[in-house]
Amino acid sequence: MKKYDVFVIGSGMSGMTVANKCASKGLKVGITDELPYGGTCALRGCDPKKVIIGATEVRDFSQRLKGNGIDTVPKVNWEDIMAFKQSFVDAMPPKIEKGYKNKDIDTYHSSAKFLSGNTLQVGDEVIEADKIVIASGAKPRILDFEGSEHALSSTDFLNLKELPKSLLFIGGGYIAFEFAHIAARAGAEVTIVHRGEKPLENFEQDIVKHLVEATKNLGVNLILETEVTGIEKTEKGYKVKGNKNGKATTFTTETVFNSAGRPPAIFDLDLEKANISYSKKGIEVNKYLQSTSNPNVYAAGDSANTQGLPLTPVAVLEGHVLASNLIKGNKKEVSYPPMPTVVFTLPTMASVGLTEKQAKADGIKYKVNYKSAEEWFNAKRLNVPEYAFKTIVDQEQQILLGAHLIGPNSEEVINIFAMAIKTKMKLQEIRTMIFTYPTMASDIPHML
Repeated sequence: MKKYDVFVIGSGMSGMTVANKCASKGLKVGITDELPYGGTCALRGCDPKKVIIGATEVRDFSQRLKGNGIDTVPKVNWEDIMAFKQSFVDAMPPKIEKGYKNKDIDTYHSSAKFLSGNTLQVGDEVIEADKIVIASGAKPRILDFEGSEHALSSTDFLNLKELPKSLLFIGGGYIAFEFAHIAARAGAEVTIVHRGEKPLENFEQDIVKHLVEATKNLGVNLILETEVTGIEKTEKGYKVKGNKNGKATTFTTETVFNSAGRPPAIFDLDLEKANISYSKKGIEVNKYLQSTSNPNVYAAGDSANTQGLPLTPVAVLEGHVLASNLIKGNKKEVSYPPMPTVVFTLPTMASVGLTEKQAKADGIKYKVNYKSAEEWFNAKRLNVPEYAFKTIVDQEQQILLGAHLIGPNSEEVINIFAMAIKTKMKLQEIRTMIFTYPTMASDIPHML
């Protein structure tokens, strides 16, 4: 039996942060991941996705300026962009493992299961640790209808050797929308089937409707209020069966993708054997990110049921807090600054702070500024019809509570709003700032 001060399950951003920080303070650390080291973001999510989007951005920009200085709209070369993406992905696991070895962290490549409150079965090894950290991330939701095994995952999409002629996404969240935009701009016929009345439910719906419009204008077939009930393999692809308000409906497509959410990847860990409380949202933890039922266990990132959004920078923040508590004892409480989040469609949609619904629920005296800015100079020079904002303002304190944008570079502009919310900057101070002009950020004072 091997013994450690700290043993980490999962090598994504929170697990990596914990392992490296604890090892640098002299603790004996081990880490395991049944998948290549690096986690979802670096290998199967944000990073590879953003590399692929790069090619579609060029096509989108060219299309918007066709006839206004651009004659030819380039095509996306799927094979080339996937090879470029893979150059980033392939470099990551060996680089991360080398970093662990340099810090004397023992590395394992097997799944882990709890045997007791502080012991694990990791492959053929039995491991005992003073503290065990669960940072195993999230994985695609299991679909429970006939033929669900035919649905591919988001990982499969990011590894497609060739782009199918037609794709259908089950679920109307950010993964479906981002991948739908990529595939449509690369020349595929795309359908999104969502069981809810509104897609992207957690975002400000006044802004989502602009993205829905942009998505439909791209040629994506968006089907709402339709539950997928089965997938049947055919000679040419698949027949997807659905139920819309009690009526049966079918769709034919070459490939089907499961983008119906990503629950925590914790349900195969035999948590009961270690007396670890959990829910469908993750491991139940206290303000120190320690298990509420087993003091030897901590959790962070998508594995933990916290107030943090399922975002890479949040996982890193939680990793730092957790590591500090392992090193110094429980002295650091997890606290979240405003968490900007982005849907990387084209145009991008970004949010930070409160939605109007949340401000109303909190009983705050607020004011809303909501407008389509398609007639503004920035929209016209870029020929973008979908440019809109919604800001939520605290009327008494005259500070910003929330900002919700759709339009070019909104993924960058949202960071300025996040800073203004965090620092409780007065509206008048923001209005009187000098921004470089003409940039997207120079529109900020006019959005308040």
